[in-house]
Amino acid sequence: MARTISMMLRSLACLVAGAQLSQAFLTPTVMQPPSTSFATFVAATASEKETETLTVTPIKSLDGTVTLPGSKSLSNRCLLLAALSEGKTRVDNLLESDDIRYMLEALDTLKVPVERHSAESVTVTGQAGPINSPNPEEVVELFLGNAGTAMRPLAAAMCMGQGKFVLDGVPRMRERPIADLMDGLQQLGADATCVAETGCPPVTISANGLKGGTASISGKMSSQFLSSLLMASPVVDGDVTISIKDELISAPYVALTIGLMKKFGVTVEIEGDMDKTPSFKIAESEKYQSPESILVEGDASSASYFIAGAAITGGTVTVRGCGSESVQGDVAFANVMEQMGATVTWAPESITVTRDPSVKLKGVDVDCGKIPDAAMTLAVAALFAEGPTTIRNVYSWRLKETERMKAIVAECTKLGATVEEFEDYCIIHPPADNKVNDNVLIETYDDHRMAMTFSLAACAGVNVIINDPGCTAKTFPTYFDMLESIATH
Repeated sequence: MARTISMMLRSLACLVAGAQLSQAFLTPTVMQPPSTSFATFVAATASEKETETLTVTPIKSLDGTVTLPGSKSLSNRCLLLAALSEGKTRVDNLLESDDIRYMLEALDTLKVPVERHSAESVTVTGQAGPINSPNPEEVVELFLGNAGTAMRPLAAAMCMGQGKFVLDGVPRMRERPIADLMDGLQQLGADATCVAETGCPPVTISANGLKGGTASISGKMSSQFLSSLLMASPVVDGDVTISIKDELISAPYVALTIGLMKKFGVTVEIEGDMDKTPSFKIAESEKYQSPESILVEGDASSASYFIAGAAITGGTVTVRGCGSESVQGDVAFANVMEQMGATVTWAPESITVTRDPSVKLKGVDVDCGKIPDAAMTLAVAALFAEGPTTIRNVYSWRLKETERMKAIVAECTKLGATVEEFEDYCIIHPPADNKVNDNVLIETYDDHRMAMTFSLAACAGVNVIINDPGCTAKTFPTYFDMLESIATH
């Protein structure tokens, strides 16, 4: 059956993922994005292209075991550290998604040898130091889509070698700040700039190696800026000290970065409280050494949808791939569901969630600064709770794949909630008697997590229509198939 799907902002991978979505969910309707009272926001984020939709039919319960795909954050970090290391590194359980494809394509462009065993397994031959331009006399262009986990780390890594580079992406990437990272790199002596008027990509680099030094950067917008500087520092000729001058958000992601660097043989010295204004030192003697092989942990952010689904429906779901020994901060989302009324059982590499039918979910007030991605899932869980839910310390939502604060307010309101929006938090008042509106068309704003998060509204016994479901290809192409595999309708 012919379907019209714009190719302007969607990669071939998204088309394949959209074609493979479970037929049990799919309503093959083609429609225009709806008009809405949030017209200014929608006009800025939704194009007038015709898009595919998918109807998630009413879900009675979620029960079963799901094996999570590899973590996006860990996948791209592993690939970059393998490329900077001495020796060959086999990376298994690599996430098969757009973001990882952009990183792999960048390594190909940079002539870093990558042997592909399968979509989820590669062997990278490290450069034993910085990655130099394969064409020193030419500008090497790296197109990185909307992959922040590729753009930020590569922007730092490219400054450490030799060559001229331009790093760019889709229109939304040109709206995502990177000036704080440029500031840190410039303090270390790098010739790296972004667009002065916006503080966003494209990034232009003229690299001639770095000799170490000190940098003091802001950690208020994104922890990825610090992580990027940390990962690039071991290939500098000298000691590097990086300090946070204000506050560090999403500190668990920095801890994840430092833990992964340790697996590649590099020790980062930490001074101060990670939740305040810490500083980090990487000695000149610290160099990356391949661990020979590394297994990417399951994605904890993706686990949140199944964990919340079990809490909402009272089913029993086990997510495999991350657990009590996880290095990812987003596993703490399970604790939030427990606070709402779910029962959570931990194992080293899995989490099992259920809820006693006699226990009703209750609204919570939570600082989600350490779990901003999983906090989106909390917004939908709030629709099923008694009383309001306050999601705090999520200013970073405004800087992600879309302006997530506006998006969440808009779509929760469509479903019947009343939402109070503030600069860095929101308060969600559930619909009266938790009766979610039926047949609501959810705009996803080209944001994979909007599509996955709002699919859970079907647990209210209503049809939910997801606009542009193929956007999940960014991190979880098989999400809707996996959701259907454990759903009772």
